[in-house]
Amino acid sequence: MNMALTPNVLQPMDLDPHWRWEGRLPAWGHTSVDFERRVDHDRLRRYRLSRAREALKKSECGSLLLFDVNNIRYVTGTKIGEWERDKMCRFALMTGDDAPYVWDFGSAAVHHKKYADWLLPENCRAGVVGMRGTIPPSFGLMKLYAEEIAGLIEDAGMKGMPVGVDYAETAMFHALKEAGLNVVDGQQVMLSAREIKNWDEIQLLTQAASMVDGVYHMIWEELKPGIRENDIVAMANKMLYEMGSDDVEAINAIAGERCNPHPHNFTDRYFRPGDQAFFDILQSYQGYRTCYYRTFNIGRATPVQHDAYVKAREWLDAAIQAIKPGVTTDQVAKLWPTAESLGFPNELAAFGLQFGHGLGLALHERPIISRAVSLDNPMEIETGMVFALETYCPAADGYSAARIEEEVVVTDTGCEVISLFPAEELPIANRY
Repeated sequence: MNMALTPNVLQPMDLDPHWRWEGRLPAWGHTSVDFERRVDHDRLRRYRLSRAREALKKSECGSLLLFDVNNIRYVTGTKIGEWERDKMCRFALMTGDDAPYVWDFGSAAVHHKKYADWLLPENCRAGVVGMRGTIPPSFGLMKLYAEEIAGLIEDAGMKGMPVGVDYAETAMFHALKEAGLNVVDGQQVMLSAREIKNWDEIQLLTQAASMVDGVYHMIWEELKPGIRENDIVAMANKMLYEMGSDDVEAINAIAGERCNPHPHNFTDRYFRPGDQAFFDILQSYQGYRTCYYRTFNIGRATPVQHDAYVKAREWLDAAIQAIKPGVTTDQVAKLWPTAESLGFPNELAAFGLQFGHGLGLALHERPIISRAVSLDNPMEIETGMVFALETYCPAADGYSAARIEEEVVVTDTGCEVISLFPAEELPIANRY
């Protein structure tokens, strides 16, 4: 048995991120080969569990109970279909120095015993709790598992210590309390673990971004009158899944008079000559996410549309140039325009328009960079963080707008952009 995730095998060296900053970040092919060292999944799993265990030791908690599927994957290296993302039906436990436990949906636990040989077979258990309330608490599953979890925590010598929970159904919180557990916020512990990516995580994020590079080339070729926003969404979904995406979380497609204010969606609107149009592609490869905006014009562009794009690009470039280890997020956020200067009443009303957010197994990780958050709650930027920076500028015509986003990896001296479809100037699709 490969005991890669068991506590007697984890070593201090497993916390080594194995960064190699010389040269350009590579975007390897997606298969394993014998002639190149690509993603090392065993090293990836050991690093993630080591980071989670280190974060747990630095916290007030003795155990972490996880229902967030991103956290479950980070700690246990397990994943089932995307349908489970919002069901809160799977859970995992990390207590003391014990190997992690995972309770999974029926036969998935049997699958893990057979194929996830980095987990202890006896720690892969069938289990389900409420499934968003469809299994009522009166049935007793929450009570059953809360008591089982409390017993495992006691066996690990962590009885009486706070139990960090990332999120759960309200009735599950009550069941845990009735089982004698002191529940506290565990999501902050896990987010701190996930902040710094190792070399393998960076490779997966770079591979995911390279897939979107190709999709944007397709979009640039296809944008023309007679095509609708939802047509582009359909073509992008098809292409991404054919390239190996495991989840196309969402694709925003916004054009013409829908650009301002930003609606964060797509419709069946036809593209028209002269439209400004922007897109955001949110997808994952082996769990690692993209958030990657591009703006185009269809056929031609007006001076005010060009002006909006230039401003959005300048704000974005200023942020990218500022990124390096030791810089704080408030210093970056101050480079962006105020909400009031863009016609919004306050920063919360403009939240997400001038924005930075960590990328990893989740779309939004640390750090968050925003004038609404960062000015009063700054966070230090560190080597190994990966995040997206996005800007938005409405055009003077009152309806067009430019939206650009770049994904960056923080290196030892600065940052490297990994979203490479050209965006230095406003791209004109099928120019007249």
